[in-house]
Amino acid sequence: MEEAALRGSDMSLSDGGSDDDLPAALPADGSQSGSIRKGCDPFAQTQRSKLQHRRARINQQINKEMRMRAGAENLFRATTNNKVKETVAMELSFVNSNLQLLKEELEELNSNMEVYQTDSEAVNVPMIPLGLKETKEVDFTVSIQDFICEHYGEDSSLYDKELKELMELRQAMRTPSRNQAGLELLMEYYNQLYYLDQRFFPAHKNLGVHFHWYDSLTGVPSCQRALAFEKGSVLFNIAALYTQIGARQDRSATAGIDVAVDAFQRAAGAFNYLKENFSNAPSLDMSCPSLCMLVRLMVAQVQECVFERVTLTTQDTHFTSQLRLAQEAARVSDVYLLVQQTMTQPLMKDYVPFSWASMVQVKSEHFRALAHYYAAVALCDHTLSAEEEEEGDEEAEKTFLQFYVNGPAGPPLSRVLQDPEKRRKLGKAHLRRAVIRHEEAMRVHSLCKILRKMDILQDVLSLTHKRSLDKYSELDREDDFDETAEAPEIQSHTRQKPDITAPNFSTVHVTDIFQRLGPLSVFCARARWGPVRLIGLQRREGGLGLTLRGDSPVLVAGVVPGGCAEEAGLREGDYIVAVDGQDCKWAKHGEVVDMLKNCSDRGAEISVVTLHSHDTQCERRAFMLSHCSDKENTRQRLMGGAKGQSSASLLNWNRKKKRDGSAVTKRLGSTFSLTFGSLRDTEAMY
Repeated sequence: MEEAALRGSDMSLSDGGSDDDLPAALPADGSQSGSIRKGCDPFAQTQRSKLQHRRARINQQINKEMRMRAGAENLFRATTNNKVKETVAMELSFVNSNLQLLKEELEELNSNMEVYQTDSEAVNVPMIPLGLKETKEVDFTVSIQDFICEHYGEDSSLYDKELKELMELRQAMRTPSRNQAGLELLMEYYNQLYYLDQRFFPAHKNLGVHFHWYDSLTGVPSCQRALAFEKGSVLFNIAALYTQIGARQDRSATAGIDVAVDAFQRAAGAFNYLKENFSNAPSLDMSCPSLCMLVRLMVAQVQECVFERVTLTTQDTHFTSQLRLAQEAARVSDVYLLVQQTMTQPLMKDYVPFSWASMVQVKSEHFRALAHYYAAVALCDHTLSAEEEEEGDEEAEKTFLQFYVNGPAGPPLSRVLQDPEKRRKLGKAHLRRAVIRHEEAMRVHSLCKILRKMDILQDVLSLTHKRSLDKYSELDREDDFDETAEAPEIQSHTRQKPDITAPNFSTVHVTDIFQRLGPLSVFCARARWGPVRLIGLQRREGGLGLTLRGDSPVLVAGVVPGGCAEEAGLREGDYIVAVDGQDCKWAKHGEVVDMLKNCSDRGAEISVVTLHSHDTQCERRAFMLSHCSDKENTRQRLMGGAKGQSSASLLNWNRKKKRDGSAVTKRLGSTFSLTFGSLRDTEAMY
């Protein structure tokens, strides 16, 4: 896939999300708090950081080789000189060879699962984690400074502190720690992007900031100017970090298993949220087929953790307990088989690392073998006592009758359960299938060079295979000349179905970095402003001659004809942004009134701005979008806090428009004012 092709269409938001996903905003009081969350030391030489550094280096080399290939292909098409064509063809062959080597090296890095596993000595099957998407540095400084000057009419140098904070936050989120603090750092930046979009990304104008991200698995670079691409990539990294946290847990105890289950469920929820809310992704790792595959992979790993918990908590060797263990193992095998089928789809077959596909197939075979092993243990190692035959035989028989997809040929299962010899033979058939499945898992494992290096996986497969062989030898008899029957398929069942936990952005509180620009309901990128005007007001006997309404900011609702305010040039619909040089964008109604009443005999100098109506289709579209009811937009609107901040979507396409008569705006001459609802109670003349 060429880099040029990746730029063909911008990533966009589609309808989705829910009101439960709301990120919380801290009370907007005009103060700056700054982020207390920091990224990892990029120079720290941990195993994981070394892996990320190698991944970043390979991504840069892939980017360089792809640019060289694109240039060579253009030259090959443009030239008519045969000698030049031969030289270029040779160069292309060399570049393609380099690209193949780099992609193989990156695949090996992505398959390096042991780095993310726990340091515990317990023998557990390794989980599959994802590496983080890498990104280039982005400099917002010039673009935002220009926008502040042009759009807001303010001195951009006054916002150097805010720009520095934004740049530091983005730099920090490139290297999050592998714990809750790292997740909160990514969440904070993700939530902050909403404010950034509202402040500086108008619907009808391109800010000129390019976001570069590398594919998580192939390292292929993608570049877009859409803020949705940045947001989607950060969300992908949140999910990837959850997979790493889940993989590192010590699953030899129920506490570690519970943490792993929660992490993998949240990873599945983040991938699913990304799939449902973002569309037109430029990189394959964020495409719908890839995200579907990742969701299913996370669900399968949750199911595997559930089986491990059931194994730990099942201390007795009761007949029904062993049957339930067998059904849980069969369930794990089924979900991994579904993942395997997803990975072999046309688009995914050549994209998913071979080691991932091999690991999934190994797990499917391994857990199917365990299902047959536990079925054999239930049949051969448990005999009902006289008391159990009277009380529990009915329950055991009921469980056994529902154990198989289709019952075995021969006598009914109720008779098999009562005959020890028939139980032994059926158990032996299950063990035979268990050994066959174990051997198939070991065969697939041996075909993958990367899996062969994983000692812990080799240990698990060898131990379980030996256990099944020993059990088979124990049941085998010299005088057993009957041909071993074929064991029927076990009906999979689980007591705990995995939940896909959607991301909850409200857990991380953020404050708009650029809140000094004013309330977002008015001072946003989608509004059109006139220049700031200085109005000198001289109090007369009849007062200042104006009517104020609302707060944060205060609106001039009317001027008295022939009064002081009208003569000074104040107009109905103006917003008061400063009084005698004191900023009052966030000031309450009463505070502005006090400022005006306390003005000296020389009067007061107020700064006002006029919010003009849009006379283009962009204005109508932005207005309708601010009232659209899709879930992502609702989530972002409520994130704005209790200030009545206007919300629009992260991007301005793929939206369902909604006409609502209650949202009519009030036009005052050539001005445009936002609705204030019940704020009329604060309207008064001065």
